[in-house]
Amino acid sequence: MKRRKLLIALGLTPLAAPLAAFAQKPTKLARIGFLSPGSAAASKHRIEALKAGLLDLGYVEGRNIAFEFRWADGNYESLSKLAAELVRLKVDLILTHGTPGTLALKKATATIPIVMAAISDPVATGLIASLARPGGNVTGLMLFTQELNEKRMELVREVFPKARRVAILANPDNESMKPILPFLENAAKVLRLEYRRFDVRGFAEFEGAFSAMAAWRAEALVPVEDAMLLANDKGIVDHAARSKIPTIGWNEIAERGGMLAYGVDFPDMFRRSATYVDRILKGAKPADLPVERSTKFELVINMKTVKALGVKLPQSVLVRADRVIE
Repeated sequence: MKRRKLLIALGLTPLAAPLAAFAQKPTKLARIGFLSPGSAAASKHRIEALKAGLLDLGYVEGRNIAFEFRWADGNYESLSKLAAELVRLKVDLILTHGTPGTLALKKATATIPIVMAAISDPVATGLIASLARPGGNVTGLMLFTQELNEKRMELVREVFPKARRVAILANPDNESMKPILPFLENAAKVLRLEYRRFDVRGFAEFEGAFSAMAAWRAEALVPVEDAMLLANDKGIVDHAARSKIPTIGWNEIAERGGMLAYGVDFPDMFRRSATYVDRILKGAKPADLPVERSTKFELVINMKTVKALGVKLPQSVLVRADRVIE
């Protein structure tokens, strides 16, 4: 009997391992809501990056974390309803991206933590109090779309020194457009470019917008980041190609066949958002977590499209390219 007691104390009996395992508390399953103004197809690589970031931190889908996805597919009017659905499910945290989705969630809940995987200037749109101390239940990562679009306008001037007319493609239903417009106007003035904004709220309006661009004799196109436009980036590229208008946009634009792209690495931002999820699930308050700015930027050139348009890129642009698509 003494020998058996000793073996049990040392954990060496056949029954010891099962008893020890039974005594352990089960791992809590964290339920994460995800609200996207865009589509599942357009967000595929970003979701993969998010899950990879969570896996690095020990979160395995189906074991200790589960997702509730809601997609607006570019229909911003549905965001309030989708946000309310996630709130009713009483998820532990909600991830989103873009201004429309974050605004919808902030109106739907003041208690469930909200993590922005990527958003344009949340201070300017009133989503947070400041970058250092967001306050409330919202935090995450941001990009200054104003600066990105200024850079794209500069690329228009650099690639087309004689250009006069630049078309801006935008979704007027996106609140983030308001702080961006003054930057675009100032950049156009400094670069001696005339610009005209063409508004679209969905793919059905593309045909009319691009016909108007062609009639205006646009010499370049700069689309502004928006979840609906992202979901339809192939449509942007195809319409621009038919109208023979060179396009300078975000990274996926060049990957789909646009001429140039200057933008942030969105999958990297989604991967980094996993650290916010981890910290909040471990007890941190969104109000105390500073908002981070994007840190990775890329200049992407689609040489196939450059050649098809008969454009001769300056050497100054070629040497700065982070990626060249042949």
